[in-house]
Amino acid sequence: MKKHNFYAGPSILSEYTIQNTADAILNFAGTGLSVLEVSHRSKEFQAVIDEATALVKDLLDIPQGFEVLWLGGGASMQFCMIPYNLLAKKAAYLDTGTWASNAIKEARLFGDVEVVASSKDAGYTFIPKGFEVPADADYFHFTTNNTIYGTEMRVDPTVPCRMVADMSSDIFSRPIDFSNYDAIYAGAQKNLAPAGVTLVIVREEALGHVDRAIPTMLDYRTHIKKGSMFNTPPVLPIFSALQTLRYYKSLGGIEELERRDLEKAAMLYEAIDGSKMFTGTVTDPSDRSIMNVCFVMTPEYKELEKEFIDFCAGRGIVGIKGHRSVGGFRASLYNALPIESVKVLVEAMHDFETTH
Repeated sequence: MKKHNFYAGPSILSEYTIQNTADAILNFAGTGLSVLEVSHRSKEFQAVIDEATALVKDLLDIPQGFEVLWLGGGASMQFCMIPYNLLAKKAAYLDTGTWASNAIKEARLFGDVEVVASSKDAGYTFIPKGFEVPADADYFHFTTNNTIYGTEMRVDPTVPCRMVADMSSDIFSRPIDFSNYDAIYAGAQKNLAPAGVTLVIVREEALGHVDRAIPTMLDYRTHIKKGSMFNTPPVLPIFSALQTLRYYKSLGGIEELERRDLEKAAMLYEAIDGSKMFTGTVTDPSDRSIMNVCFVMTPEYKELEKEFIDFCAGRGIVGIKGHRSVGGFRASLYNALPIESVKVLVEAMHDFETTH
């Protein structure tokens, strides 16, 4: 039975990425060695990281002055690396979910943090509006997509200071205007590669302006100077990322990826909105994520949630159970998910509702 993978992360990868990675595990670039055992200093792997970096710059249209880094530690490591490198006196943060809250907690270890707005009291079911960001902040940090709660900011905000964004779960799903950013970071395990590498895009001129001593491994300048090779990089995830980036390029780039993502999300939200059994959890439709669609059963059908998950499993649909902290359902529609899988889920929702 074909599987339809809606897991939130680690999540679906394209068949192109999986097949090419599997081939390289057996024989990497004709070396007779596995990519799992090849030296990261070899010319063959240097070619991988060089091409991957070039494709990130190409696909996202990154201007001069920004560096692309491939780091370990996950996006959670960036919760401390960002303020370590960029927070001199004060930073502004927007609290829109668990990961934003975790980033705030880490930043407070390094300086004054002003939380400009939060939707925590409402269960993070919307993106705050009308907040003011202080002009004297070193940067404004926000999380573009909140995987647990299904909210997303798809337009770069206009604020009077530099910006930093955690784009772990929606990078490569829309164009980005880098003109007001100092840094963007993304864990790979949602829209890029297997877990184990984190993509960081940082403006070089933003670095070197804090008085504190920064440990070598946590200083972005270390990794810029060494081309992400200061220590052994996560070779396999970077190789897989290259395959994904090649795949994105072959499809037509960010514009085509966004078109596909919007189409998939519209199809599923239409099914939810037209249902008497299912209902969305995000209170403002303009805040709905196109990457992670969160929904629940209406109160009169609440007891059928587990039965619906089992019903879906019988049709090859996996990964739709909501995060343990909120329950319900979550369908993750990352770039690699084909629209056919969304059609199968919508059909399952219709058939289940019809029979109940």
